[in-house]
Amino acid sequence: MRYSTRVLDGGSDQAVSQAAALLCAGEPVVIPTETVYGLAADALDERVVARIFEVKGRPADNPLIVHIARLEELDALTGELPGGAIKLAKKFWPGPLTMILPKSGAVPEIVTAGLDTVAVRMPSHPVALALIRTAGRVLAAPSANLSGRPSPTTADHCFEDLNGLVPLILDGGPCDVGVESTVVDLTGDIPRILRPGAVTPAQIKAELGSVVIDPAVCNQPDPSLPVASPGVKHTHYRPKAEVVVLSGRWENCERFLAGQRRDGVWGLVFEQEMQSCPIPALSLGPRESAQAHAKLLFLRLRQLDDMGAKLIYARPPEQDGIGLAVYNRLIRAAGFNEMTIDG
Repeated sequence: MRYSTRVLDGGSDQAVSQAAALLCAGEPVVIPTETVYGLAADALDERVVARIFEVKGRPADNPLIVHIARLEELDALTGELPGGAIKLAKKFWPGPLTMILPKSGAVPEIVTAGLDTVAVRMPSHPVALALIRTAGRVLAAPSANLSGRPSPTTADHCFEDLNGLVPLILDGGPCDVGVESTVVDLTGDIPRILRPGAVTPAQIKAELGSVVIDPAVCNQPDPSLPVASPGVKHTHYRPKAEVVVLSGRWENCERFLAGQRRDGVWGLVFEQEMQSCPIPALSLGPRESAQAHAKLLFLRLRQLDDMGAKLIYARPPEQDGIGLAVYNRLIRAAGFNEMTIDG
């Protein structure tokens, strides 16, 4: 089905009402969240959830996150809540934290990719919350991009990927966080982070006393294992250009890049490295600001595509705090292609 896609100001009550009417009629719409833009549909309507997979070209074994606006909405989605779930919800919701919980029979298998767990979060973006409340629906909402592409952090990104594929995009401005939510699995003995985000391992540990980071956060996952979380197994976040993560002291990387000058080769480097970078480059922000890296990563990857980049050498952030989330997205954008320049 082809649409004449409209982009409306998400701050308008009338636009939110129009989006809610579309959701209630079984149509998908694009919504802003604080993390990235989402392609939303009624999470409990199997038919319309199937449209999400169709529009995105998303693999069927990649589960979706259900977005709620009130804590009470958990009751219809989950069975008995694991210890710590309410504690985390009261601390971090609304916000960029997704919890994996035992699912109830009300959640269609297409949402959970056949798993007996469901991923749930409460976004903090006022437009997303207003829409969920107005529609009276909990929403399945993966990132509003074509599957595998860099996630969208502006309405323009969504229009670029989904023009003609959805009836409506609600424009809520640039996303505050810029990378997807932290996903923590609470169904085991020890909380396990499956995907890092703005809520950090240290913050979760401070609330629950312990947490582990799944090895797949920074390493290529076993393709034979089921997908427990979005953003783990399949190709994600990749621009059209090839990406290489370039680690090591800048002085060494600078010498290496001097030998890479040719058409289509670009750098994605820290602000302090821009002036001496021997190839054309865009800034990922100050070296010390992981928050800036998170807000800029997907924007810069899309800009480099627009500039005709064929090969991108990207500098990685420190792997702590939200920097771990940025590294996780970057290494996947690179297909785990990382070089360390020692000298």
